[in-house]
Amino acid sequence: MTITYRVTIILIGLVLASCAPSRTNSSGVYMLVDTSGTYREEIQKAQQIIRYTLSRLDSTDTFAVARVDTGSFSERDIVAKMTFDDRPSTANRQKRQFAEQVETFVSGAQSSAYTDITGGLLQAVEYLNEKEPASKTVLIFSDLKEDLQDGYIRDIEFDLDGFDVIALNVTKLRSDNVDPREYLSRLSEWQHKVESSGGNWRVINDLDGLDGLL
Repeated sequence: MTITYRVTIILIGLVLASCAPSRTNSSGVYMLVDTSGTYREEIQKAQQIIRYTLSRLDSTDTFAVARVDTGSFSERDIVAKMTFDDRPSTANRQKRQFAEQVETFVSGAQSSAYTDITGGLLQAVEYLNEKEPASKTVLIFSDLKEDLQDGYIRDIEFDLDGFDVIALNVTKLRSDNVDPREYLSRLSEWQHKVESSGGNWRVINDLDGLDGLL
């Protein structure tokens, strides 16, 4: 290989590197939307959060929305996903497309019989790790009441180092009114599960306080 040829290859590499979008400050957000039982009635609120999140994300950021149903550790449960282009005009077009896909999901969502939150969180971690954004956030829109179908194994350790996990709209169940300890126990168990795996845990129930979420 001649010196001129080697120099040419190096220059091409430098040009390609300079053209590639930087991921140094990119954000990755994965939102899990509970569709089980009566929580399906809350889905319009989830759509508002999705629209808010879209407005906060920039070029090269990644966003995905997935349903929580009977078995959530599956790519088929991702209803919309996108890494936004570094060109603002293209990114805005992608955001409109994303919003349309979510609208289709919301209008046709069916209640699931079971609630596999753990499987959904595992899928979120796998997806964001693959995209390698600088910051990784998982939003869980759910009452946090996990209900697994017989035979599903979810006694699995997470690796949430570098992840922010935020529970949104954690509504109180009818049984929680009878015994508030059930509600507090759910929050405590999920906090322990996330923090013992290296993640950061937050709960936001007042959706008017979403400013500063991302």
